[in-house]
Amino acid sequence: MCTGKCAKCIGKLLFPLGICAIVANLLLYFPNGNIPEMEQITDFVWFFHGIVGAGLFAFLPAFMMLGAGGEGCCANRCGMFLTILLSALGAIGGAYCVVISAMGLVRGPLCDTGDGEYIYPFRNDTDEDNYLFHHDTWSLCKKPENVVLWNVVLFSILLGIGAIETVLCLVQVINGVIGVICGTCLRKRKINTTEE
Repeated sequence: MCTGKCAKCIGKLLFPLGICAIVANLLLYFPNGNIPEMEQITDFVWFFHGIVGAGLFAFLPAFMMLGAGGEGCCANRCGMFLTILLSALGAIGGAYCVVISAMGLVRGPLCDTGDGEYIYPFRNDTDEDNYLFHHDTWSLCKKPENVVLWNVVLFSILLGIGAIETVLCLVQVINGVIGVICGTCLRKRKINTTEE
């Protein structure tokens, strides 16, 4: 088994996930495609959990993994050690995205309930009466149109991406530890010793 190839594979998976997280987070700033005032945007969007947590914090280990998993770099213990550190950072970023997305889902969006004032109509819901399980309450939000569905879908996507990135980064931490301890691929080591 080659730890470098595994790192390269994980690195390639992290890039599209990070891009999707950034796009999803940016879309939360434009509910239903509208451009609202800054004070009309849901507060959990301002935590940049998709842009920084699942985006930039995923790109850092991904770049290092691609470098450590490059051709002839399988024995690169220093590179694998750096992937451990950066993957731990990526796992923290993914977990941060999961936590903020979950809180955004549970607390609900900021919206106008019809009187021209933007409020959080679902913040006082109990666990049994949570708006996520009662779709009929979504009509409380009049403006922006479909803001509840918009937030639920995008926060759910970010939650899923954050969870996948956390798992991938934790797998790379384990893979990196094996790479630091074992170094080279067993297959390459056998080929090199027979050639000599």
